[in-house]
Amino acid sequence: MSSSGIDRAFERRLATLINTREPRVLQNGLKGVEKESLRVSADGRIEHSPHPVALGSALSHEHITTDYSEALIELVTPAFRESWQLLQYLCDLHQFVYRHLGEQLLWATSMPCMLTGDAEIPIARYGRSNIGQMKEVYRLGLGNRYGRMMQAISGVHFNYSFPQQFWPVLAEVLQEPRADAHFISEQYFSLLRNYRRHGWLILYLFGNSPALCSSFVRGRDHQLETFAPGTLYAPYATSLRMSDLGYRNKSQAGVQISVNSLDEYVRDLTAAVSTPHPEYQKLGVKVDGEYRQLNANLLQIENEYYSYIRPKRVARSGEHPSQALRRGGVEYVEFRALDVSAFDPVGVNQNKLRFLEAFAALCVLKQSEPIDAGEQAHLDANHAIVARRGREPGLKLNRNGRPVELRTWALELIDSMRGICELLDQGDERKPYTAALDLQQTKIDDVDRTPSARSLQELRTTGESFAQFALRMSRVHKAYFVDLYPPNEQRLAEFSAEAEQSLERQASIEAADDMTFDQFLIKYFER
Repeated sequence: MSSSGIDRAFERRLATLINTREPRVLQNGLKGVEKESLRVSADGRIEHSPHPVALGSALSHEHITTDYSEALIELVTPAFRESWQLLQYLCDLHQFVYRHLGEQLLWATSMPCMLTGDAEIPIARYGRSNIGQMKEVYRLGLGNRYGRMMQAISGVHFNYSFPQQFWPVLAEVLQEPRADAHFISEQYFSLLRNYRRHGWLILYLFGNSPALCSSFVRGRDHQLETFAPGTLYAPYATSLRMSDLGYRNKSQAGVQISVNSLDEYVRDLTAAVSTPHPEYQKLGVKVDGEYRQLNANLLQIENEYYSYIRPKRVARSGEHPSQALRRGGVEYVEFRALDVSAFDPVGVNQNKLRFLEAFAALCVLKQSEPIDAGEQAHLDANHAIVARRGREPGLKLNRNGRPVELRTWALELIDSMRGICELLDQGDERKPYTAALDLQQTKIDDVDRTPSARSLQELRTTGESFAQFALRMSRVHKAYFVDLYPPNEQRLAEFSAEAEQSLERQASIEAADDMTFDQFLIKYFER
């Protein structure tokens, strides 16, 4: 691609797609969301009570589980063809959860509530089965490696797969003979590389963590400024969650995972979960009969790798994620860089999901050369700069070794997405994808319309601390779900039945164990 950002290959591919016999070729891709929220007391302190039994088993419930902490609820939707169906399901999940929280709240922001330190964050519990113990020890390892505070951050993950009818048409456009699993995986890896190149735009448009509670960085070097008592911020930050203070910390600097091909990705991930790390060896694995981590390798398991986006395939029983990918190829991608939106009761909205769907198509259609180590360093720096300084006037990023203004590059990407949104809008007079795109362009034209700027403006206007703002929004969201009428009683009844069934499944899993935990771990890692 030229340094001007003009991608002739993309323009040809899009034109061919628009002129195809199937104008709805991009419609009906499958969409799902995983949304995390800290469970807090009525006054905004992290909850130490167990995951409510009425919500079912966090081990075996498909849609209501916990992430790192017993207090970190994760709500998981099935895959839907329409984003409104997905959001309705997510709304119903929230309403069901709130029926069983009593006075408790779901924290409305990505950055956590007031915390006194690591010891205050309870690790999630999954019962006495071997797999339940493994999940708990894995979390102990994360806490010992990176600290528990980082694990108390919440996010939204968007899962997306292109519609089946897209692949044969794309194969024709690219003059490839077959749209088989290998071809599909190659295209998803093109998407992953281009997301690494352009994903900073997601932080700019949707980042919503420019400030945090000062308790989060107590005792750490942070280079943040004081906004108000108890509140720290970076004046032009978009997403401190995705900065070096959050998930992009230096702890995994040695983990370099290639997305140049499925084979390279699996190779690097396999090396990371099987290569001992001196610091983790010092920590010890099982000390005085107590586990501190699952092993002393660079990564304990594959999911420990923090990335903005992941290739995924639904794993069969007993399969590791990379084994599933090797068996069947990439099935969908998981966008992981979304902050929880304090301004949306379910933490995400339809315009955002529509934009991400179009952005996925942009990333798969654009020219996507392999990424070498030098380019990867520039791409990582671009993300880090936008997370910390994305709203800074005149901010420049590195594109193909040359400086380019963020605003110029962002507008070029938006402009490239117009034809994609037209395809997604085919047959719908409301043009919802184009409207979603127009809305994002206003944030580039006027930086004050970004969620991160809006959050800081809210703090300035109200005089609230970050914690007070987040607590107020958490209460507003709770009231929304409690007062929502009429509730979907049929679905709420389904959730109740599912909760009971999940508890029965956990009991069955525990009863079926036929080896010690030590034996179970040996067998798991032998696979």
